Amino acid sequence: MYGGLPAFHHAKTQYIEQSQAEIFQNRLDAVQSAHRAAIRGFIRYGWRWSWRIATFVAIFNTVSTGLSVYRNKTTFSHFAAAGAFTGGLFRMHLGLSRMAAGSVFGAAFGITAGGVLMAMEKLAGESIQEKRLRERRLLHEQKLAEWKARLNFTEADLEEIVKDTQEGTMEREIEKIQELLNLPKNPLPSEDGN
Repeated sequence: MYGGLPAFHHAKTQYIEQSQAEIFQNRLDAVQSAHRAAIRGFIRYGWRWSWRIATFVAIFNTVSTGLSVYRNKTTFSHFAAAGAFTGGLFRMHLGLSRMAAGSVFGAAFGITAGGVLMAMEKLAGESIQEKRLRERRLLHEQKLAEWKARLNFTEADLEEIVKDTQEGTMEREIEKIQELLNLPKNPLPSEDGN
């Protein structure tokens, strides 16, 4: 949007200015041609900006999140370091002075982005780290409860088995099975009923 919308308007006006002597079939054809030129400009310049911004944001988020996870806390310095690293990386090909300027710009951007994010966390009443710890604790408690329920169920089954063996019902069941196995085998009746 950042690069595409201005390019859309610029390409449209440029096309209208350059196609004054062009002959169109009707008004609809002229409007469609102007819109096609504007869309081509939007795609061309929108793509140029979109991949750069997406790469900048991806590197910035990777570095800031990595620092936050490694140190197990979120501070402004993580955002400033991520911005400085990303800004310097994007201006590295222009020389040392431009790389330093990119780092300064990136650090300012990082501090601003970090401030906005931390302000939103304050408004939400819970930081991302607190939320992550709470979710981990809830998951641990849920798994512990499931484990205890399975353990209680297993203990109940074990007690029932022990009770059955003590009463001798298990031996009676084994005897019944043996009797059924020892019964003479009846031949299957043939299809004619004999």
